[in-house]
Amino acid sequence: MKYIKILTAIITISLSSCSGFLDVEPKDSLAPEQYYNTEAELQTALTGVYSTFIKGGTFLNNLGRMGLDADEVYNYRDQNDVADYATSPNDTKILNFWRDYYAGIERANKLLANIDKATSVPQNKRDIIKGETLFLRAYFYFQLVSNFGGVPLILKSIKNSDIEGLQVPRTDAKIVYQQIVTDMTTSSELVQDITAIGNGGRVNKSAVYGMLARVCLYMAGNPLNDKTQYQEARKWAKKVMGVSVHTLNPSYQQVFVNYATDKYDIGESIFELEFFGNGIGIYANLGGFVGSVNGIQNSNDTDIGQAFAYLQTTAYVNKAFETGDLRRDWAISPFTYSSGNPATPTNVAAGYHFNKFIGKFRRESEILKPKHASRTPQNYPIIRFSDVLLMFAEAENEINDGPTQDAYDAINRVRRRGYGGNQFTPNTICDLTGLDHGTFLGQIQLERTRELAFENMRKADLVRWGILTKKMKESLADSKVTPAYSSIVRAQAYFTNASDRDILWPIPSYEIGVNPKLIQNPGY
Repeated sequence: MKYIKILTAIITISLSSCSGFLDVEPKDSLAPEQYYNTEAELQTALTGVYSTFIKGGTFLNNLGRMGLDADEVYNYRDQNDVADYATSPNDTKILNFWRDYYAGIERANKLLANIDKATSVPQNKRDIIKGETLFLRAYFYFQLVSNFGGVPLILKSIKNSDIEGLQVPRTDAKIVYQQIVTDMTTSSELVQDITAIGNGGRVNKSAVYGMLARVCLYMAGNPLNDKTQYQEARKWAKKVMGVSVHTLNPSYQQVFVNYATDKYDIGESIFELEFFGNGIGIYANLGGFVGSVNGIQNSNDTDIGQAFAYLQTTAYVNKAFETGDLRRDWAISPFTYSSGNPATPTNVAAGYHFNKFIGKFRRESEILKPKHASRTPQNYPIIRFSDVLLMFAEAENEINDGPTQDAYDAINRVRRRGYGGNQFTPNTICDLTGLDHGTFLGQIQLERTRELAFENMRKADLVRWGILTKKMKESLADSKVTPAYSSIVRAQAYFTNASDRDILWPIPSYEIGVNPKLIQNPGY
């Protein structure tokens, strides 16, 4: 059983959640003189930072419901909020996102400020905890800056009575990114190798290297456009590729079955969010909604596992897959379930491209029973090795104004696995060769959908490539020529709502109300 999950259960039961970093009296605060004195207390505090990932505003109930998959899906249940790009400063999902990440930052800041109080704890153990905490704080800021632009950069714990400490203006996005890189670089020197941990559920060196590659790619693209960061992205991706344990799982499908069955694969899954339990007993609040929110709709069959299935796929993502690519019929479900119990699968008509469900996160794969109506034990990927290979290939293409053999080798490993072949064996059916810079970038953009669709990265990719609005309008055009069915109206509303302002979310009105030094983003 996973240590982080057990400890999180204890914290969930014993502590109530802080409602936001701007609260004057955080509900879960513990006076430093009463805590941070032993290794157990440090580990519990660290788990409190990790627990940010399972808050409602981050990766729990809002998973997939904030438009972050952009043109790969549309949300046909949530209406008039960020889920269908009808975003406003009063949006509760955005407010909770802001609050939950800043609450995590405050927890991290408290731990970092007090970690050296525990002088009885060996320095090497304190260093590991510090490294994990630095990474988590940096990751939380990465989520904030990539979605809001410049945000208040708070690097010290705010005392409950410090009203002025809460009045913090937005820090320029470039400075926030620089702090993220600084913290993650320091973290990479302190945390353990993934082989020493044995799983991707805790921060490890490979996870930090991989996330640094992603951060640097974001810095290289819009809106910062710091092209020197392509070299840095390549460097960090190469460090992951140099870790001998990392390789692609021979089966694309098995990657996601592993997440559903609580099996670690440190070759492929470098960092994953851990959910646990089936909504029963002490672990009732530790199950997630992976496969429930973003799975195959199933109303009644409790043996397969019920799913709300908020998301349906688009014509773009259906067309992205080439003939022979085995990933398509796993990533996108080619069937729906009947409404009976037991439910039976029924193939979706070939011409219907806008009413298929995400197939990656299948509740039928879960082995923990009885299956809850909504809570699931499925883990969720944050960094997979295939992502690292694609980031490396993209950076290599940009640095050299065209693909090198190293770039081809990286992307072709991913493609060969997708076609069911050996990742190291040349395959004339799917291998790319002879492309110029622009054509290769186009293939990277498609390949990231084929491999990473529905993993909450598409919008950020489109933003950094400068094509978010363009791609959303292309999907709007697709929706107007598809065969008619009931939810197509929701698809058309989703893509009609998208505009240039959606590159960034609005600063929540509530936060501006309590901190007038915050300035709203354009268009809101």
